[in-house]
Amino acid sequence: MLAGLGAQAIATSSGAHAFTLGRPDMGTITRDEALSHAQELIRAVNIPVSGDFENGFGDAPDVCAQTVRLAGEIGLAGICIEDVALPETTAYDHDLAVERIRAAASAARALPNDFVLVARADGVMNGRYDLDEAIKRIIAYEAAGADCVYIPAPASMIDLARICAATTLPVNALAAGKFAKVSRAQFAAIGVARISLGAALARMTHRIIHDAAHAMFQDGDFNGLTNILPTDQLEKLLG
Repeated sequence: MLAGLGAQAIATSSGAHAFTLGRPDMGTITRDEALSHAQELIRAVNIPVSGDFENGFGDAPDVCAQTVRLAGEIGLAGICIEDVALPETTAYDHDLAVERIRAAASAARALPNDFVLVARADGVMNGRYDLDEAIKRIIAYEAAGADCVYIPAPASMIDLARICAATTLPVNALAAGKFAKVSRAQFAAIGVARISLGAALARMTHRIIHDAAHAMFQDGDFNGLTNILPTDQLEKLLG
């Protein structure tokens, strides 16, 4: 549907994928499951697909490198790797975080096709370190060979602009929470080059299910089922 509506690229969401399997977010998806899920999306669309591959599915730099190789083999256009020691929200030590990206970047450069490695510094979002440390990390990620950097959920647009100014790499921004009210033009004006949605579309879907089901089960009210996308429109988007 997103491709039919004009999306330029598709990304998996580790949270949304976990929810479809009846699991919580953060470290509950295996690498094999993530790869299989990504393959389904790759088969469904003719635009680039990127994988939300959490922490690369292991602590060691060699594991991150192998994850990149496997992602390239199935045809992913790139993946993102976080600096979080899942299933906890503890951040990897600075030097280990950089070595993980260095190994992943080396593996990406050895692939036969273009591959965008997005290096994430999640400590601001998880309350594990401050913005200064996050910026130090993305500068080091750039030196280590990352193609794009990402600090999710900074405090403000001012902080996001500071992030963009700190690196020559494309910067990803998450259009969620307060940033869902920011337009694409406003993101671009401060230097953001890439916008992702996280699990926002899944959470919107879950809100519809929650509200409609609550009305059905509590009040016997099925009106929530009337505002649906007609089948012919849906099938047209599916090609």
